[in-house]
Amino acid sequence: MSFTPTDYNAYDFANRRHIGPSPSEMEEMLRVVGVSSLDQLIEETVPASIRQEMPLDWAPLAEHELLARMREVAGKNRVMTSLIGQGYYGTVTPPAIQRNILENPAWYTAYTPYQPEIAQGRLEALLNYQTMVADLTGLPVANASLLDEATAAAEAMTMAERASKSKARAFFVDADCHPQTISVIRTRAEPLGIEVIVGHPAQLVPEDVFGALFQYPGTYGLVRDFTRDIAALHEAKALAVVATDLLALCLLKEPGAMGADIAIGSSQRFGVPMGYGGPHAAFMSCKDDLKRSMPGRLVGVSVDARGNKAYRLALQTREQHIRREKATSNVCTAQALLAVMASFYAVFHGPRGLRAIAERVHLNTVRLATALKEAGARVSPEAFFDTITVEVGVGQAGILAAARHRGINLRKVGRDRVGISLDETTDAGVIARVLDAFGIHEPAPAKVGLGFPEPLLRETGYLSHPVFQMNRAESEMMRYMRRLSDRDLALDRAMIPLGSCTMKLNAAAEMMPITWPEFGTLHPFAPADQAAGYHEAIGDLAERLCRITGYDAMSMQPNSGAQGEYAGLLTILAYHRARGDADRTICLIPVSAHGTNPASAQMAGMKVVVVKSAPNGDVDLEDFRDKAAAAGDRLAACMITYPSTHGVFEETVREVCRITHEHGGQVYIDGANMNAMVGLVQPGAIGGDVSHLNLHKTFAIPHGGGGPGMGPIGVKAHLAPYLPGHPEVAGPLTGGHDEAAEEGPVSAAPYGSASILLISWAYCLMMGGEGLTQATRVAILNANYIAARLRGAYKVLFMGNRGRVAHECILDTRPFAEAGVTVDDIAKRLIDNGFHAPTMSWPVPGTLMVEPTESETKAEIDRFVAALLAIREEIRAVEEGEIAAADSPLRHAPHTVEDLVADWDRKYPREQGCFPPGSFRVDKYWPPVGRVDNAWGDRNLVCTCPPVESYSMAAQ
Repeated sequence: MSFTPTDYNAYDFANRRHIGPSPSEMEEMLRVVGVSSLDQLIEETVPASIRQEMPLDWAPLAEHELLARMREVAGKNRVMTSLIGQGYYGTVTPPAIQRNILENPAWYTAYTPYQPEIAQGRLEALLNYQTMVADLTGLPVANASLLDEATAAAEAMTMAERASKSKARAFFVDADCHPQTISVIRTRAEPLGIEVIVGHPAQLVPEDVFGALFQYPGTYGLVRDFTRDIAALHEAKALAVVATDLLALCLLKEPGAMGADIAIGSSQRFGVPMGYGGPHAAFMSCKDDLKRSMPGRLVGVSVDARGNKAYRLALQTREQHIRREKATSNVCTAQALLAVMASFYAVFHGPRGLRAIAERVHLNTVRLATALKEAGARVSPEAFFDTITVEVGVGQAGILAAARHRGINLRKVGRDRVGISLDETTDAGVIARVLDAFGIHEPAPAKVGLGFPEPLLRETGYLSHPVFQMNRAESEMMRYMRRLSDRDLALDRAMIPLGSCTMKLNAAAEMMPITWPEFGTLHPFAPADQAAGYHEAIGDLAERLCRITGYDAMSMQPNSGAQGEYAGLLTILAYHRARGDADRTICLIPVSAHGTNPASAQMAGMKVVVVKSAPNGDVDLEDFRDKAAAAGDRLAACMITYPSTHGVFEETVREVCRITHEHGGQVYIDGANMNAMVGLVQPGAIGGDVSHLNLHKTFAIPHGGGGPGMGPIGVKAHLAPYLPGHPEVAGPLTGGHDEAAEEGPVSAAPYGSASILLISWAYCLMMGGEGLTQATRVAILNANYIAARLRGAYKVLFMGNRGRVAHECILDTRPFAEAGVTVDDIAKRLIDNGFHAPTMSWPVPGTLMVEPTESETKAEIDRFVAALLAIREEIRAVEEGEIAAADSPLRHAPHTVEDLVADWDRKYPREQGCFPPGSFRVDKYWPPVGRVDNAWGDRNLVCTCPPVESYSMAAQ
């Protein structure tokens, strides 16, 4: 017997770990689809006229090789103690939170909680977050997080404009706000025609503005009471926004006590590493009468079908997918995972622990300030919490260099001052090194008093709810985290077949580096030479994304897909202005486009003109041609999604691009469906001028229960000079282009949520060019396999000219409405089968949009198909009069353990209701609540933790 070595490569990450179906399973699936090979399927799916000629050709790395490469790159970053402040602080992530939340796929692979019955755990954690923010800011309603502090401030500005009764068109910004906040506000205000007035609060003329933003504590440390300023604003019918710090509010008078209407800020220092800029959860809270104007997601309390308490997203009609061009915000991705971390940090420490940390930070700052003053230094301000500014004159460069020599970054302020911001990681050794940099060798005084007037001390309590009072033994904390995660359905349990969001594998090797100190502890405004590893990773990722997309430059700044849309449109408008075409403001958007498209265009100051869809779901080419001609020299852009939102590669895409360019417009291709294009089609080669990429979809960043996300934009060379800039960074921010950006920033940090860019970089490196292409091909195979398996049971609504779908397919469930069965019934019944529902009622009402991704195995896809086929038989029983829709398992779904053990009086067997085909018996997922009553929750809006009498403590 001769020896034949195996050709099996155990380290082939793409084909053995990331791509679900094995080669033999693919052969079976191809037979069902009706093709002889994967090549034939792609030929029948993707028009030959748009397929790219040059393959992606870089070699892959195995997981262990990737981690070694990451270690090498991480070593090029210099880990320093950054006391720069400016909204970013060192923090201690409790290991129990790092291991059980941040590094736990039960939390980081979950989807946005649109299906509340299978999201009760993360909804409770987010409700805890809202309660924490509401308590600390002294305002009754808080949302479930925004992207970062600067964009939260911009959202607050537009919210104030909507809600204010003042007729003024100007917004006042305290000069003591963080520079990046001021810059993002200017960016947001310009296209909306809002005048931004930056000055000292003493210069504020309330009658001239519809609102004002104050920083508390200020960026240079000042703590002052804004009660009188806010009262003056209210007298002029204007609103007051306070940008604040949650840790400071554990000690300082809260904004609500000053009369503030809105409070915003970042919860980063509640246990979330700086990560060179993010991701971090921004917060927003407001007065009760403003809650229906507040952007972002809001978790509320409702009841289920049995009257039990249940959580869900409240006021969902505010979502931009519904309001489209009438939307007041395009917020789509939140920062749910980071908000959950921050909320657990508050649960972990409780009010006494948070107060102790705040006192320690403040008193250390007083000790440092006192030592500097005693040595003759001029220290300001008189009243501060954790930040001071020291006048050093011509010695500024020397002091900064001396501090860096001692492993400490201080903030350069103007030409003659340095700023110092302490945090919870600051100890006596750090203080001694700072003083040493100033040539002071005497120890800081041991005992000091307050560094601000006593009237500014907080007088009210906070975090009195039992969840913040629970026993903080790690065993109890661990069990509470586990109980909440057990209530949820995430990718670690089952396939999430969402057509609006690619929920693919988020590999462990891709996730590991983000918690390494070399990546996690870097301040986003640290000197560039300390972040050489980050710049290597970001630059290499940008270059690979340019090769994938056919674009010439990338901006990594937008920290969500919708933010990328907005940044791309601003880039287009800046290009037109530079050419003297300021009147180009019309944007053509098909009716089938993602809801964020028209919302982003509206925010950019564009006029949205809607283009019809043809009967087959394609863009109506004649209507598009007519409306482009009507716009003429006022046409700024068109926004299209490719493949289409209906899951089809439209044959006419090049013609749409040609018509737009013929009239002088630019083509924006929404990259949400890039998972069907990587390695096969380059948007920049088929006529696109700019696209955003949802790295939290196609490029493996996990969704985190509703965020984080990243939405970098790729552009052709002529648009590169107009990509977003940043006030804290000199020189180019773009990848693949050497020209410095000229436009204002759209995010707080220069590279957005920089730390999670490492995930997409790792994904590209381990997949290799060929693996990325194969992933696209298998994503298309999996979708077509589902469409073929369901043929005859469900109608697939849109298909290409050769009967193929792209990476997703739309199942038409509208005919079942005649029998009284709704799309909601099917979605909730899928929960009984152990699945998250596909995207409901979008882009076509009454349908289900299914996307299996390339990561799902044939076995899991078959289980999903079995569930849908069984549901179809239950629908058939209703259609044929065997059972009424109201009495069927469809209407009673989802079934809980309470249903299982209760007296059974239903008109179908208990077995059928609780253990339908597709569900596991031993490992069955049981939703913790029955069908949630959304209408009841909106009528009885409660968005903080329920009162004590209705709360079941975690220890019970």
